[in-house]
Amino acid sequence: MPRAPAAAHAVALSSSDLAALIDISTVQAFHTEHDVRALATVASANDFIAAHVLPNFVPLLRSLLPREGRTLAAGPVGFPSGGHVTAIKVAEARQLVADGAQELDMMINVGRLKSADYAYVGDDIRAVVEAIAPLPLKVILEIGHLSDDEIKRGCEIVAGSGAAFVKTGTGWTPHATTIEKIRLITGFVGGAVEVKASGGIRTLDTVATMVGLGVTRFGINAQVAADLVRQCAALPGGTLRIEPQAA
Repeated sequence: MPRAPAAAHAVALSSSDLAALIDISTVQAFHTEHDVRALATVASANDFIAAHVLPNFVPLLRSLLPREGRTLAAGPVGFPSGGHVTAIKVAEARQLVADGAQELDMMINVGRLKSADYAYVGDDIRAVVEAIAPLPLKVILEIGHLSDDEIKRGCEIVAGSGAAFVKTGTGWTPHATTIEKIRLITGFVGGAVEVKASGGIRTLDTVATMVGLGVTRFGINAQVAADLVRQCAALPGGTLRIEPQAA
């Protein structure tokens, strides 16, 4: 169910609440089996909502996460370029589900979006949504490659595709996700889909502002994420205060 585009009133997040908003990952080309095992340990210890690994490691990750735990096993589709043909994305998505993935993050076809081939982009997303239903799909825009108008178009396509989330980036580019870009995105989607902010998010202040703008999920480096949870627990009352933010 889509959530409100921004917090309507001040709320307080506990460290457990914060962990429930955070995905952690080891999805760089150089990550090893050791890294996947370490990721599973950190994810389980902190009860992060999801842990992401590259597709070939999903079966291992699923085996490492406690079945009764909160952390979901997740993997990427068409990653990191998004340029795969739709049939390959669909096949990859189905294989990930068969291997135990419980959430998928799909890379949008950036080149087609920038070429204004909006029908192609929408059909590409819907094919994967249908292939994995009822599991949720997050669609990655890679906003560092897009103009504001292209971000708007991408948000509109995702909102009409049946996907659960629009996500800002892969973390494979040097472009950090800024509060200004989140303000644009949450304004564009208006609560039609949820928003996942990923890339360069490092402080509790940034997290609080983005949640106030309507972000409901974050992709954060595992070590940084664990540090943020500890920092939240150390705050007065053990909670992070979230103030509503103007769109």
